[in-house]
Amino acid sequence: MSSRGSRRPLRARFSAWARRDVSAGLLLALAAGLGLAAANTAVSGTYERVRDFAVGSGSLGLRLTVGQWVTDGLLVVFFFLIGTELKRELVAGSLRDPARALVPVVAAVGGVVVPVAVYLGVVAASGDSQAVRGWAVPAATDVPFALAVLVVVARNLPAALRSFLLTLAVTDDLVAITVVAVGYHQSIDLIALGLAVAGVLAFAVAASRYPTGWVLVPLALLTWGFMHASGVHTTIAGVLLGLAVPVFDPGCRPTSQAARVASAAVGPAARTEHRLRPWAACVVVPVFGFFAAGVTVSGVGGFADVVTAPVALGIIAGLVVGKPVGILAATFALTRLPRVHLDPDLRWLDVAGIAMLGGVGFTVSLLVGDLAFNTTSALNDQAKVGVLVGSATASVLAAMLFAFRGRHQRQNRPKPRG
Repeated sequence: MSSRGSRRPLRARFSAWARRDVSAGLLLALAAGLGLAAANTAVSGTYERVRDFAVGSGSLGLRLTVGQWVTDGLLVVFFFLIGTELKRELVAGSLRDPARALVPVVAAVGGVVVPVAVYLGVVAASGDSQAVRGWAVPAATDVPFALAVLVVVARNLPAALRSFLLTLAVTDDLVAITVVAVGYHQSIDLIALGLAVAGVLAFAVAASRYPTGWVLVPLALLTWGFMHASGVHTTIAGVLLGLAVPVFDPGCRPTSQAARVASAAVGPAARTEHRLRPWAACVVVPVFGFFAAGVTVSGVGGFADVVTAPVALGIIAGLVVGKPVGILAATFALTRLPRVHLDPDLRWLDVAGIAMLGGVGFTVSLLVGDLAFNTTSALNDQAKVGVLVGSATASVLAAMLFAFRGRHQRQNRPKPRG
């Protein structure tokens, strides 16, 4: 067999592995762990120099540090994928049916409001006005990490679990992204913002005719550049561009829901996701996790001091308590209404597990923390520790709930007659 022929199966196997939900979660956790270790060992100086090294053109307003390029540039690919996934769900997925989407969407709203209230309640006693800026940090759910945990711990549980969690997490992140656009922006350059919007519209027109053509790349880069210059965070450009990718091929107009699902599975948005997901899973999100999780907590009492600070405690409480309470309360209240009910395959213990998984904030929460606080401030370190500890705790508690649910399901499974 030729060397070229032997490489193809390896590349195909790696590509398939990279697209699995559990792979993305494992790589993200590993990268975050390495970033945390690098910031607290003998290589911390090198780690900080690399993160703070400035690259780019100052005349174009693009003289950014490596850490900023990761947050403002590389991470846009992840949000672009969120946009395409949201578009598919709206056009041919669970969000197309209002009755089916209503419960997880309302649950997501509850999972945003309650954690914010919990966080504000915890930090109010500290009297630190700057700490209040982190109110949105515990509001987000990390899609890759939460789905990875679900795949590992809920293999034999209903398929409706993934649909519920995906709808909840995507809605959750859409709210968080809106918060980023409204609450965490610099002074806005309206001309640059208008050019960015024009770029999105031009991208949408081009994508409708050439759904996967290379002409889309320069349009996307121009839109990103104008959005960066406008003062609105560039992740918004990623989501808007993702929403502009068509779900169906030109000329394809499926009528039935089954035809829509089948066409969407092979359409431009699906093909774009297929090509970009391995890069997002293996490069974008892990690199962001490596730099975002690099908080210094070494030294006598270092970790204890940081984790017990008001910002960290507020985030941990928001993720571990506020998220599940908000999601469960909103779901329970909504299903008390006439003609509103859970998916028949789901039980309340399933919803409790999903609600706890909602507390896995990570990627978006770390991003909001960087935007809320100065990246070199003690408050930002507290926010990072709060996100890491809160997300890890929520993951463990969710795994315990799903393990109990799976054991209960096996014990109550009808025994075959012999």
